[in-house]
Amino acid sequence: MFELTGKVAIVTGASRGIGRGIATLLAAQGAHVVAAARAENAAETVARIQEAGGHAEAVSVDVTDAASIEALVGGTLERHGRIDILVNNAGIARDQLMLRMKRDDWDQVIATNLTSAFSCAQAVLKSMVRQRAGRIISISSVVGQSGNAGQANYAASKAGLIGFSKALAREVASRNVTVNVVAPGLVETDMTRAIADKAQGEWSARIPLGRPGTPADVAAAVCFLASDEAAYITGQVLAVNGGMYM
Repeated sequence: MFELTGKVAIVTGASRGIGRGIATLLAAQGAHVVAAARAENAAETVARIQEAGGHAEAVSVDVTDAASIEALVGGTLERHGRIDILVNNAGIARDQLMLRMKRDDWDQVIATNLTSAFSCAQAVLKSMVRQRAGRIISISSVVGQSGNAGQANYAASKAGLIGFSKALAREVASRNVTVNVVAPGLVETDMTRAIADKAQGEWSARIPLGRPGTPADVAAAVCFLASDEAAYITGQVLAVNGGMYM
């Protein structure tokens, strides 16, 4: 099940948390993972994958820079001849109430979380269409479905990923390229650990399954959507949120 041997996967934001979990599981299932992050930040992810016997390489990328994304994709095609899986995971948060939010905080979140997915998808599509196969998976959020006070920029970016993916799925389905979204809820990462204990408790109380998620929970959903077993699934949002939003 979920055999990915021979597949080449690009994972953005692969330096830690959900991105590292996704990269690690894709490699464990046989994919060659291109772990993309700023500077050398994905080196530890690659080291862990290689220690476990998997295949991976770290590539520096700034997902807000179109030229950097083109270099990432072009270099991957030069080295491996194909790209089978793209996981748009890179993301940031700049939380603030709307009346206090700075325009730069809006612009940076939209550029990193949403515009980067457009740039990455556009860059890989030519090769996927040519090989008549591909998987594009974007990591949204429960906040993109439900909204959350103080996160207008983040919620907009994550909701945008859903609309973007549904539209793109219709465009490329005839070329056997699927486009889907995974929408995690509260997941234990460095980002969520920075939330105050009181706020974490309030969020956790909203989860029917009674616990936060883990990067492995999200990675399992991504691995499924990247596999041949999910070949007939496109334009969908797979919620991995413990029932936090139904």
